[in-house]
Amino acid sequence: MSLVETDWLEKNLDRVKIIDCSWHMPKSNRNGFEEYKSQHIPYSVFFDLDKNSKKNSHLPHMLVEKEDWEKIVSKMGIENNDEIIVYDNSDVISSCRCWFNFIYFGHDPKLIHILNGGLKKWIKEKRKITQDIPQIKFTNYKSFKKKDLVKNKEFIDANIQTKKFKVIDARSKERFEGKVPEPRTGLRSGSIENSFCMPFSNCLNPDKTFKDNKELKNIFESYVKNIDEKNIVFSCGSGVTACVLALAYSLINDKYHPCIYDGSWAEYGLI
Repeated sequence: MSLVETDWLEKNLDRVKIIDCSWHMPKSNRNGFEEYKSQHIPYSVFFDLDKNSKKNSHLPHMLVEKEDWEKIVSKMGIENNDEIIVYDNSDVISSCRCWFNFIYFGHDPKLIHILNGGLKKWIKEKRKITQDIPQIKFTNYKSFKKKDLVKNKEFIDANIQTKKFKVIDARSKERFEGKVPEPRTGLRSGSIENSFCMPFSNCLNPDKTFKDNKELKNIFESYVKNIDEKNIVFSCGSGVTACVLALAYSLINDKYHPCIYDGSWAEYGLI
């Protein structure tokens, strides 16, 4: 149950931990935290995707070290046995990156979910929102790394020859084919050799909810002939929308453990 619906969350607000992980593309002129302060789902805390990423890296959104993750989550008042709902108000469904982070650092995948449709759907349905910032009681969260869920550039390069994994890129077709410049400076246009392009938006309805499992199966079957395939690595621009595809694929393949190329094109496309 990677997804939960708005009516389920409304009935369970007081028994889950809720995270707003709204993040926007650099040129969008939007600030996720300012929007959170303006309106959010009751009891939710904010997860800053930029601040809660590796500091001593020139690459965006790289995973932090285990000790840093434990401090981040403890300061959010989350415990190891908490059921967590993550949502966003972003066109790139940034909540999926937070979902992936928790799974990578050992939180029970059955206890971490995405709110289908996010804040936009919640507001459209006239459900309660607030400006109140919840008081947080720090915890002592403990984690461990599931290192096999992340691949690095060396692995991606080697895989061009070995072809042990399929690499699927979540960026738009225009970016994948190098027909438009990358939104970040200092990157060439193009894609990883032998990778496939599957824009993450293919998995979403116009209202940003995920398509149903039948539709998702049809979409993935055009890229992955056998949807029981487990050897898949998702990539994108900076490791955010790759997690959207990872979640979508996990909805139709419950044996799949989400796996991403953390550096993505922000690393591979460096000039």
